[in-house]
Amino acid sequence: MDLLSLTIGIIAGAAVALVAYILIHRASLKGRGEEIIEKAELEGEKIKQEKILQAKEKYLSLKSEHDRMVSERNERFREKENEFRNKESSLRDQAADLQKKQKEADSRLQSLKAREDNLQRKVEECEALQARANRQIEEIAGMSAEEAKQMLVENMKAEARSEAQAYINDTLDEARLNASKEAKRIVINTIQRTATETAIENAVTTFPIDNDEIKGRIIGREGRNIRALEAATGVEIVVDDTPDAIMLSAFDPVRREVARLALHQLVVDGRIHPARIEEVVAKVQKQLDDEILETGKRTCIDLGIHGMNIELVKLIGRMKYRSSYGQNLLQHSREVANICAIMASELGLNPKIAKRAGLLHDIGKVSDEDPDLPHALLGMKLAEQYKERPDICNAIGAHHEETEMTSLIAPIVLVGDAISGARPGARREVIESYIKRLKGMEDLAQSYEGVTKAYAIQAGRELRVIVGAEEVTDEKAASLSGEIAKKIQDEMTYPGQVKITVIRETRSVAYAK
Repeated sequence: MDLLSLTIGIIAGAAVALVAYILIHRASLKGRGEEIIEKAELEGEKIKQEKILQAKEKYLSLKSEHDRMVSERNERFREKENEFRNKESSLRDQAADLQKKQKEADSRLQSLKAREDNLQRKVEECEALQARANRQIEEIAGMSAEEAKQMLVENMKAEARSEAQAYINDTLDEARLNASKEAKRIVINTIQRTATETAIENAVTTFPIDNDEIKGRIIGREGRNIRALEAATGVEIVVDDTPDAIMLSAFDPVRREVARLALHQLVVDGRIHPARIEEVVAKVQKQLDDEILETGKRTCIDLGIHGMNIELVKLIGRMKYRSSYGQNLLQHSREVANICAIMASELGLNPKIAKRAGLLHDIGKVSDEDPDLPHALLGMKLAEQYKERPDICNAIGAHHEETEMTSLIAPIVLVGDAISGARPGARREVIESYIKRLKGMEDLAQSYEGVTKAYAIQAGRELRVIVGAEEVTDEKAASLSGEIAKKIQDEMTYPGQVKITVIRETRSVAYAK
């Protein structure tokens, strides 16, 4: 009990001491806070006075700067005002000068008007005198001025036409004297030095057989063999009553050749069934591709042409199985190549380039690319694709004048193609179209005034036109041949060239009794 009382007494004493310490410390802190507040107030007053002084200094500085700017602006305004006054004075002086000049111009204008009126009166007097003179001339001549003018114009037209036609005739005669002999010599020598064969091909190939039993084997059970063969080759096989023969019909000569060779192997082997047919056709196609390449190489070697792209060589080989109007295309191209080389040699040009262009001029006919293009332009495109020379490409594209000629080889290829195609017997035409063309040429010539008769001769290579001597003069006859030639060239299609001869004959007949 005493211990508890002692403990409580100690704790109570400690508590009293702690409370006393806290009270004393608070009183000390309060005194220090008041000192700090007083010191802060003094410091704030000092800072306030400094800021006031700084603001006064800044105000004085800005006021001084503003006064200076106002003074400078007023000075500029005074300078501008003086400048405007000077300009105003100058403008007043200029206005006075303009008024003075305007008065002088008005005075000069009045003077010019007076002179113009005087000149107009004189012009009217001159016109009256000229009209009087014209009336007197008309009375003396017995015709009006308009009639005389018309007569003079007609006479001058006739004289000018006659002189122009005479000049044209002289120019043409001179050109013919200089060029005709040399051109004829070159063309004739070229034709004579080029020996070629004529080959006519059809769209049908005849395949010979030994007996009719083979026909049955080719047809097969229910026609399965012939259907397989037609499907594999793309050729129509006609088996009819023709003895010892079967017809192979197709527009593509390469397909017909594949079918012919395949049939030959099948008949010799004796085994004819669909699987064997497909095997043999594939083998024959491979052999024919090799043969086409070999034909192209052999053609290039024969003509002495080297360094040609292999694709162009294949196209040359395919020409063997193409024809143009019945003329074998490879034979035609070889012929054109030789003609071009001879003509280039005669003209002093490079014969190798001409021969190369002549051989390639029709490669567009055997290509399967871009069928919408004409064969000449397609051939030029292929030649450019396979890096041929630009002059050779231009010669290929221009040999039917479907593009502009930019090299000297181009007209040689054009002429060589015309010589080869126009040679009698080289190409085959349908008789109806041939007769229609000749009749059209005669009708075209007879449509001209003064023509009495017209005859197409030499298989359409020449047109003879007979005119009336009373209706057509010599000058008119000379110009008429050129007009007919131009119209035929513009409106008709024909191989080679057509010679137009106008004949004017005057006959005087008298009888002695």
